[in-house]
Amino acid sequence: MKIKLIADSGGSKADWSLVAGDQSWHYKTLGISPYFLDAKQIQELLEKELLPQLPPELKIDEIFYYGTGCLQPKSVLIMQTALKAVWPLAAVDVKHDLMAAARALCGREPGVASILGTGGNSCYYDGKEIVKNNPGLGFILGDEASGAYLGKKLLQLYMYKSFDEELRARFDAQYNTNNDEILENVYRKPMANRYLAGFAPFLSENRGHYLIENILEDSFNEFFFNHIYKYSESWTHPLHFTGSIAWNFQDVLKELCELYELQLGKILRSPMEGLIAYHQ
Repeated sequence: MKIKLIADSGGSKADWSLVAGDQSWHYKTLGISPYFLDAKQIQELLEKELLPQLPPELKIDEIFYYGTGCLQPKSVLIMQTALKAVWPLAAVDVKHDLMAAARALCGREPGVASILGTGGNSCYYDGKEIVKNNPGLGFILGDEASGAYLGKKLLQLYMYKSFDEELRARFDAQYNTNNDEILENVYRKPMANRYLAGFAPFLSENRGHYLIENILEDSFNEFFFNHIYKYSESWTHPLHFTGSIAWNFQDVLKELCELYELQLGKILRSPMEGLIAYHQ
């Protein structure tokens, strides 16, 4: 019986499952992005955070890694190098996180699959392959409605002094930060996308405030306009979503699908359950 290690990694966190037959064990580490980390840094992260959690007696035969940033050959090579350095005898298959979403959400049926987590992306999946993809472009140029994008919009309004007195007091009490510290984290420190996404929970906790609702409505509308509408299949196939942002703001997704007369499919917090079923 082959022992399989399945990974689904976003920009903030990574979910790992060790699968042996019909049994599985689950683990978490920090997110891994080959855009920001080289092979040696990823290897060190795995050895520090994941290896101590795994049963040492189990020999891993196959690794199926799905991760953010793993679309370009250079990024795939970085991940393969890091994984082979930790598990030299295992067969390694690296694919981008969009394929994880497509397989977990659609299985072997066609549909439009979208990720809304720290970052954002979408595709049309024909049941076997991703045949259309409108790229997310990252948190600076795109990633509309992602955690990083929502955090960026929130900080913009905070720093432009657009918050009313009550909302500003809530923000200051929760984060105790200032403009200089925000700019330092965004422009000088690594993992700015993860830093920005860390402010997304504030929107969830302050639903009902007009400014928060405006940010959500505008951001999700931009995602639909720039991504969902680019697929003609969106009007004939279900729209599936995964990721923490999709999960926490699924009421916004439902309202938009009803408004635009689109068929809403699954909304999953994480693709892992679907990936385990797919690889079993």
